[in-house]
Amino acid sequence: MMRDVIVIGGGPSGLMAAVAAAENGADVLLLDKGNKLGRKLAISGGGRCNLTNRVDAAEIIKHIPGNGRFMYSPFSVFNNEDIIAFFEGLGIELKEEDNGRMFPVNDKAIEVVRALLNRLQQLNVEIRKKTEVRDLHFRDGAVHTVELADGEMLETKNIITAVGGKSVPHTGSTGDGYPWAEKAGHTITDLYPTEVPMTMNDPHIKSKELQGLSLRNVKLSVIDPKKGKLIKAHQGDMIFTHFGVSGPIGLRCSQYVVKAKKKHGVQNIPVEIDLFPDENSEELFQCLKSLLDDAPKKAVKNSLSGMVPERLLPVCLSLSGIDPVHVGTETSHEKLRSLSAVMKHFPLTADGTLTIDKAFVTGGGISVKEVYPKRMESKLMEGLFFCGEVMDLHGYTGGYNITVAFSTGYTAGSAAAERTQLLQTNE
Repeated sequence: MMRDVIVIGGGPSGLMAAVAAAENGADVLLLDKGNKLGRKLAISGGGRCNLTNRVDAAEIIKHIPGNGRFMYSPFSVFNNEDIIAFFEGLGIELKEEDNGRMFPVNDKAIEVVRALLNRLQQLNVEIRKKTEVRDLHFRDGAVHTVELADGEMLETKNIITAVGGKSVPHTGSTGDGYPWAEKAGHTITDLYPTEVPMTMNDPHIKSKELQGLSLRNVKLSVIDPKKGKLIKAHQGDMIFTHFGVSGPIGLRCSQYVVKAKKKHGVQNIPVEIDLFPDENSEELFQCLKSLLDDAPKKAVKNSLSGMVPERLLPVCLSLSGIDPVHVGTETSHEKLRSLSAVMKHFPLTADGTLTIDKAFVTGGGISVKEVYPKRMESKLMEGLFFCGEVMDLHGYTGGYNITVAFSTGYTAGSAAAERTQLLQTNE
């Protein structure tokens, strides 16, 4: 039996591709090697499912550091507002949280997965779980057959590859799609971890004295190791771990550490934290000075208590060469200016990140130059479509990466259905 569309992968992009293809009249078979569909969706947003982000397209693209401009075309087919309307149409009530992040009102990711599966059922999409794909076969410059691990051959007019990258492998993303794409002639760009905790080798990290400490509304910057110029900065929240830093801005900055290490061929990349991003150094110095002036006989560590988190203050004082038990009158302006500089440029040394399997998102993948952005179809093999993280396309967490998955999935699914109709017309 010849299938109109076979979707491989039951993650966010694959589920959306199957829905879109079926809604547009195609006979769809969805294959997944796992025993559960939507596993990545179920754990997204800390299990609450951060479905998308309600900002304009240009702002979303700014938050897609991996080939974001490619997304203008898929967004013209299915954008973040369409994602919101789609899920509301399935009966999922949504709410907007900080920075435009959209969540289900009941904070239950599992209900989002259930709503998608119900929709697939309504559309008569055939689902085969625990079904591993061994290979794809092509004939005369077009797709032909999906070969399963058990040797079964499934003939099809269109294949949508939605198997993800190499991150969060327990959800099934183990890099299966790259060899199939290469077989069709595609280029796979270097894979690297993004949205991943950074590892550091500073004494104050190695000592674990800051482990578990969260910082709110600070700015984290990655610095060019050769020129000392800023590569990238993100403002928000972060957390110190026993090996380095994590939390939203730690994850966002991580890919720039990976890229800088590779570009410059160095082991260490300077990173710094601005603990007071809304004040300049002079304002901070004056604030420190007035705190000491107010209690000249008090130990510096007591005068400045509450200025920064309790565990961070001794490290700041040590880096500034200030004895914490000295009183205000014993502390020179020069030392205070040094402390102000440390608080504005708290130094860290990143020697890398955790491995790609510990990352939330995979950087690199199937080159976007070889894919039609309005259709997500291969430029090299007719009827072969890609969507989601298998491509060299990635966004930050916070609803951006999942928006890429849903948008490219929907675009691929509707284009595959359209191609089916075209083939039928020409038969």
